[in-house]
Amino acid sequence: MAQSVAVVGFGHIGSCLGTALAERGARVVAIDSDASLIADLRAGRCRIPEPGLAEALRRLSRCARIHFETDYDAIRDVDVVVITVGVPGDVDGTLLTNRLVTVCRQISTRLRRGQLVILRSTVPPGVTRTLVVPSLEASGLVEGEDFGVAYCPERLAEGTALAQIRELPVVVGGCSEASAAAAAEFWRDALGVQVQSVGTVDAAEIVKLATNWWIDANIGIANELAQFCTAYGVDVLEVISAANSLPKGSGNVNILLPSVGVGGACLTKDPWIAWQAAKRRGVRLRTIEAARRVNDGMPDYACERISEGLLKLGKDVAAASVAVLGLAFKNDTGDLRRTPVKPVVVALRSAGADVRLFDPIADPGAIEAEFGGPPVASLDEAVAAADAVAVLAGHRQFHDIDFEWLRDQVSMPCLVFDGRMYYSAETVRHIKRLGLDFCGIGR
Repeated sequence: MAQSVAVVGFGHIGSCLGTALAERGARVVAIDSDASLIADLRAGRCRIPEPGLAEALRRLSRCARIHFETDYDAIRDVDVVVITVGVPGDVDGTLLTNRLVTVCRQISTRLRRGQLVILRSTVPPGVTRTLVVPSLEASGLVEGEDFGVAYCPERLAEGTALAQIRELPVVVGGCSEASAAAAAEFWRDALGVQVQSVGTVDAAEIVKLATNWWIDANIGIANELAQFCTAYGVDVLEVISAANSLPKGSGNVNILLPSVGVGGACLTKDPWIAWQAAKRRGVRLRTIEAARRVNDGMPDYACERISEGLLKLGKDVAAASVAVLGLAFKNDTGDLRRTPVKPVVVALRSAGADVRLFDPIADPGAIEAEFGGPPVASLDEAVAAADAVAVLAGHRQFHDIDFEWLRDQVSMPCLVFDGRMYYSAETVRHIKRLGLDFCGIGR
């Protein structure tokens, strides 16, 4: 395997990749322009709340297989350079490539013959060919002759990234046949995973966009199906479970689960990247437009469901106290990036509700900055005398809520709203037997 790898951009993706490579025996240098991040890593502190990551980095620090730098000079001594910097963009798909250009220029002044550069940042088709390669060739070296460039999309899910990086097949698209072959050999040796090669870097870039386009559209279907089921008094989870039992193609029908909306850095952005790229070629991607409208509309729909549930109990949302449990965009993470819970809270506050925020995983300072107010310190404080308890991120801690205890804390009658817990039918019956009311997204 390649003996040395530079991972440029040591955020969530880069840190998981660098850790996995070092665990497999590679000598890894982690390069990031954030000096405070590098200082933390050198001191044994890991900012990324990925399960198992901090422990793995601590183990690696004892065997000196991973080093942390802000200086790009270390690139001169490695065999492979993997670029994992974030490429920020607006929710309409307009990308800001300044950071990627800066990184490529830094690499180009240190590039040497025989090196392989792999881009894993999410970009529109053509960026590797038309931006990365020319920037690197400013070195005077020629791609395909002196050095290689490949695009290999990252496809990791937050919360399970370390496990996935050790198992998921890696998609490889090279700018030349030699580059594609070198990248495929690198991933097989470095991670011991399968490789699926595609014919061009453009195809590999589209793979990532297609994946998140599909996920977003599938969630959009689930969210509209939930509204459809509500209109008929049917539980959407029963419908999805039955529908997904049908064999189709190489698997089964696979409708995902509805929720209060879609958040995070990828699903809210990547479909629009594809939409913008298609628009430049005269193609209109209507499924992206439709799915984005549906999913962006779910926070308001959730607020409407909570308001209607309170009204059914004879309570006005304008005078109600609502405990919002779980603020992250994804269950069992503390990640607040573009969380759909924020617009739910905004809508509830606009309707006049007194909203108390609680998330046992997310950083309290980040919550205050994102939501315009501090969270309460405990579940007890959140639900005390609440008229509604809205579980909007299904963290593990909320699976253990004792509803008999909850009944004694809240202001009865009280609404329990399922935004992303997916409580079983048995649990729902238990909630109702206790005299609590229940509703949710498609429930």
